[in-house]
Amino acid sequence: MPARVVSLDEALSHVHDGDTILCGGFGLVGAPMSLLDALAERSTARDLTVVSNNIGEPGRGLGALLRQGRIRHGISSYFTSNPEAVAAVNSGTITATLLPQGTFAEAIRAGGAGLGGFYTPVGAGTALAAGKEQRELDGRLQVLERPIRGDVALVYADRADELGNLSYRKTARNFNPLMATAATITIAEVGALVPVGSLDAEAIHTPHLYVDLIVVRDG
Repeated sequence: MPARVVSLDEALSHVHDGDTILCGGFGLVGAPMSLLDALAERSTARDLTVVSNNIGEPGRGLGALLRQGRIRHGISSYFTSNPEAVAAVNSGTITATLLPQGTFAEAIRAGGAGLGGFYTPVGAGTALAAGKEQRELDGRLQVLERPIRGDVALVYADRADELGNLSYRKTARNFNPLMATAATITIAEVGALVPVGSLDAEAIHTPHLYVDLIVVRDG
């Protein structure tokens, strides 16, 4: 089925208390800023677990939700890009899971692929592996990492066609394609909506079967 084009309010009606939210972007690059601004301004969903490379910047993106006290747990690689997130973890305001960036990306990919987990030597034998299964494989200590899935994925694409096929531009093609595969509902904020057939097949990075809802960014 094709994705549905909806308003911001209708899109965010699918975000509920206690949800795990996958949010694309590296810093604010490639982040679905209209969706995040609306989530902060129009939604009351709280006790959220956010899966993102970082928790926005102070007061911006996911950082606005953090200031509102609506994030319960963060799964990220770079908390330090938002000093307020670091302070929140250190004070116990939120809890956090820190993953090496490659592990973070692969865990999301594994979630989208339906895998039960994977072994990696990264972090094995360190504090990052505390509480995780570890075993020696081919003479090297490895740690079992579990897949990451979400209730809702919020992603940003430069263009979508009317079926919901997504094309990302330059560095915005970071975590967005992975996250689009790994949630129960994927909401894509797009810069432009174009007719079916307008996107070169080689430029389609996320097939429409992964996309449920589309919001067209104003301006």
